[in-house]
Amino acid sequence: MPYTPHTEDDVKEMLRRIGAERLEDLWKAVPERIRLKRPLDLPPSLGEAELMRAVKKLAAENTDAGRAACFLGGGTYHHYIPPAIDQLISRAEFYTAYTPYQPEISQGTLQAIFEFQTMVCELTGMGTANASMYDGAEATAEAVLMAERLRPKNQAGAVVLAGALNPLYRMTVNTYLKHCGRPLVTADHDLTGALDLAALKKTATGALCVVVQHPNYFGCLENMEDVAAVCHEAGALLIVVVTEALSLAMLEPPGSFGAAIVAGEGQSLGIPMGYGGPHLGLFACREDDVRKMPGRLAGETVDADGRRGFVLTLATREQHIRRAKATSNICTNQGLLALAATIYLSLMGPRGLAQTAAVNRGRSEYLKQKLQEQGAGRPVFSAPTFNEFALDIGRPPGPVLRAMRQRGWLAGIPLGRDYPALKNAVLITVTEMLARDDLDAYARVLADLLSGNECGQGTDYEW
Repeated sequence: MPYTPHTEDDVKEMLRRIGAERLEDLWKAVPERIRLKRPLDLPPSLGEAELMRAVKKLAAENTDAGRAACFLGGGTYHHYIPPAIDQLISRAEFYTAYTPYQPEISQGTLQAIFEFQTMVCELTGMGTANASMYDGAEATAEAVLMAERLRPKNQAGAVVLAGALNPLYRMTVNTYLKHCGRPLVTADHDLTGALDLAALKKTATGALCVVVQHPNYFGCLENMEDVAAVCHEAGALLIVVVTEALSLAMLEPPGSFGAAIVAGEGQSLGIPMGYGGPHLGLFACREDDVRKMPGRLAGETVDADGRRGFVLTLATREQHIRRAKATSNICTNQGLLALAATIYLSLMGPRGLAQTAAVNRGRSEYLKQKLQEQGAGRPVFSAPTFNEFALDIGRPPGPVLRAMRQRGWLAGIPLGRDYPALKNAVLITVTEMLARDDLDAYARVLADLLSGNECGQGTDYEW
């Protein structure tokens, strides 16, 4: 018997309610050029053994950071993950748990969430934090929506996005705001790689909020005190985005210069790169604004006998409260990844985090200098950086990166696709996973490739 949840009359009535004539009208947002206009071309089915062989053969074609020296970053970073994390998050009570609706049987999960929120507050310098964001991009978009709730009377104010905000984050914010009439404005960077403060003053005037990444997508450190002063003078809320969470162990926390909201990516805190996910969104705000925050909040309390306990204090999804009062419906359980980050932060401690951050920056600066000595390009920007930087190699980097990959190097990310003016630049990231010998060899191999004709031909984005 076929599963037919809706009759033709049901479908017609639903379409009528939303003002559509046919089902195809629901797909107008999908560009015509990428729609499939034929049945899927699938091979014949395979037996289980044959299927396993085929899948393993496909998997062997991947080049991962475990088999190559990884200089990739741009929002996903290759850091050391202590084995204890996998051991602990694999315990059944954590691995199989979902949202802790019943506190009397969920004390372990609730405490882990509470400790995670506390650590995020300590890292960001903010008053409160949640535990329910998918990733940094979604957290950034939710931060903009929260700004609208904080300033409901600012109907005409634009959302100002720093041009050096991660391009994927900018795309996500644009998707959220595309049909709500809220204008998006870009605040460009200057020749140093940081925000152009003069231009920011013009765009921030009358704006709802300003979204700034620190360190930014080029790895450059923003002058956050000056940025914050411009935002406060203009009356715009300051949203700070952090994609490399380890930088918080070295830099001043965003809360110290008056950020209203901090959105970030927690993947650096004990979570594998995983070919791009799953990641862990970080979200923190001022304590006075907690009821406007999306997601859920675990709180500390005492029971009838005065013993310490934990409860789900705020849960602002529409499954829990009236839809009109819900702040978000996308923030589901990221508890396992939050637990991994909590274990990582506990194992590292403040000193371990600070030492690892110092190693990252020191080795990045070493490679920056080594590349210049070898004649393998020059830094694009002069602003200070943390553990990644943009390098101009004097030619479109696609063929060079492909040749490097064939030699066992995941050498960087070409910037020209998102920043046409940087068509000859590559974003390079250095973490504690790369030893001094790796950096020396990288500079030498890149210099050899740039001085010879071994790169072949090809487009910039075939890397």
